Amino acid sequence: MNSRPEITISSIDSERLYALMASLPSGGFLEENDLESELARANVVEPAEIPPTVVTMNSTVRFSVESSQDEFELTLVYPKDIDSSGKKISILAPVGSALLGLSQGDEIEWPKPGGGLIKVKIKEVIYQPERAGEYHR
Repeated sequence: MNSRPEITISSIDSERLYALMASLPSGGFLEENDLESELARANVVEPAEIPPTVVTMNSTVRFSVESSQDEFELTLVYPKDIDSSGKKISILAPVGSALLGLSQGDEIEWPKPGGGLIKVKIKEVIYQPERAGEYHR
């Protein structure tokens, strides 16, 4: 798979993610350029215009990793919101960056630490703040 699927993010998520990246030291995380590239190519819309099956920040998503056939159900969060529950994934984690903006059914190949690629497939967007009417969470 050479092309990445179209992604859509909210204007609020876009602003907050650019601010987050600007606050990090240069080279603060390995996938910084990958996340920045994703943000640059994203279709940015107002929160009320986000389709209900798109992964946004604070969405809970069920996805699979092709290489292991493992399935996960995690909430995509900002680094400050990570806890020890094991039910959250940071946007700064490789898979976290890969999930942002994808729609149910989409697949993406994403660089993993140490080289190589992982293929992630979105099975279901279980919860999405925008779909719940929570536009400024």
